[in-house]
Amino acid sequence: MMQNSNLCVFSGSSHPSLGEEIVRYIGIKKGEIKLSRFGGGEIYARILDNIRGHSVVIIQTCTEKVNEDLMELFIVIDAMKRASAKSITAVIPHFGYARQDRKAASREPISARLVANLLETAGADRIVVMDLHSDQIQGFFNIPVDTLTALPLFANYLKDKNIQDPVVVAPDTGRAKVAKKLADRIGASLAILHKVRSGHHQSEVTHIVGEVKGKTVIITDDMIDTAGTVTSGVEVLRKEGCNKDIYLAATHGIFSGPALERINKTGFAEVIISDTLPVNKQIKNLKVLSTAELLGEAIKRNYENRSISSLFD
Repeated sequence: MMQNSNLCVFSGSSHPSLGEEIVRYIGIKKGEIKLSRFGGGEIYARILDNIRGHSVVIIQTCTEKVNEDLMELFIVIDAMKRASAKSITAVIPHFGYARQDRKAASREPISARLVANLLETAGADRIVVMDLHSDQIQGFFNIPVDTLTALPLFANYLKDKNIQDPVVVAPDTGRAKVAKKLADRIGASLAILHKVRSGHHQSEVTHIVGEVKGKTVIITDDMIDTAGTVTSGVEVLRKEGCNKDIYLAATHGIFSGPALERINKTGFAEVIISDTLPVNKQIKNLKVLSTAELLGEAIKRNYENRSISSLFD
């Protein structure tokens, strides 16, 4: 319980239940903020607490209404800056536009960089995120960025299940490094799916690097969007002799478009996600792990000028 601190934590409208859990862990009262819409759809925000000279935190994840969520975040940060906050930290568990982190074709935007610029322009002094789609996004900011990971949550949960003969499977080469870390933590081997992407939501797994036959498979990724990659990967894994349980573990459960139908049809032994996004869809065998303690501890340590990296040692 934090007493007599100058730390104020507020929650946006995108994921209020996560905000409640975080402030409960920190041991302070959640800050009061008024959020509404004008008749034309414009967002209105007013900080109802006195935050002059305080260190303030705004928790706002990016849901399927990513544009509204980000615009609300920019406006709240601006309100905090104009209310003379000492420092402003934006906690964005799921960072929007993270997949647009480079020019994959001519005349494309780098939208992740644009979002970074807008957050700084609005007045954010620090950013806290969970499992960025790519590490290079940290370099888009000129302010500190704390990138937390749900890897320890997944590792502890999977170890408790005492899975026999496990193999951690990365859905592509870009995720291989993280998959190796998870494999090392739970004492599993590693395999990698090789895929070819023909469009934004179109990919095909062509072959597998590593031994998967007769093993219990754990596919890990940073997010589940339409679930096209992981479900097509399961088909290839089955053809390669994976006749045991297949688990799916991902930090961000977006579940857009045909994801619900694809996942339920595939028949995963368990779909394990964190609560960086609100989940309101009926996914079979779904397990949601809380990030409130991890995010709350990061907020406390930032305020007290203590190490964040030691959380994962």
